[in-house]
Amino acid sequence: MATIEFTQNYSDLSTDQGFQFKFFCDRCGNGYMSSFQSNPLGMAGGLLRAAGGLFGGMLGNAGNSAYEVQRAVGGPQHDAALKSAVEEIKPLFHQCKRCGTWVCGEVCWNADRSLCKQCAPILQEELAAAQASVARDQVYERAQSVDQTHGIDVAATASSAPVCAACGAPASGGKFCAECGAPLGKTTCAKCHAELAPNAKFCGECGTRTGTS
Repeated sequence: MATIEFTQNYSDLSTDQGFQFKFFCDRCGNGYMSSFQSNPLGMAGGLLRAAGGLFGGMLGNAGNSAYEVQRAVGGPQHDAALKSAVEEIKPLFHQCKRCGTWVCGEVCWNADRSLCKQCAPILQEELAAAQASVARDQVYERAQSVDQTHGIDVAATASSAPVCAACGAPASGGKFCAECGAPLGKTTCAKCHAELAPNAKFCGECGTRTGTS
């Protein structure tokens, strides 16, 4: 078979039923799939193998023989199918004469310079990208110059998220735990105003009953 001049960056998706290939751009990785080319010998071998499985005997041997024949001639058939696929897909690609890569014409080719965009970037695209990058940096700079913590208790924010002292479940707000019903807020003794432990029945300071059952 004659030498095929095209990208080596491709996937062979062929089966015994036919041939198909997917070629990828060396720069962006976009893939272009060739049309499916049926393999008559492979299909015939599959039918014979199926018949052999049903009836056995000589038909089974014939199916195996056809499969071996298909394997034996698969090389030239495969090469011809690959050549046909290259002829189909190659017009969608260009080879950069500066770096040698095969790139897609839709995204990665600079038609004005006849080079890939890696070697000859399109200035309008580069300018747009540069402007977006500068704008992003300026947004961060302006955000840093403004106090973003106004009205926020930084000390409280730095601590871990509040949890229920009784069951350890995250506290989602409210006066009682959504999991076990235990009170979430700190309680104090009605008599001496000392802080009470969770679910305490008596004040640890003055012994007054808290009312917790």
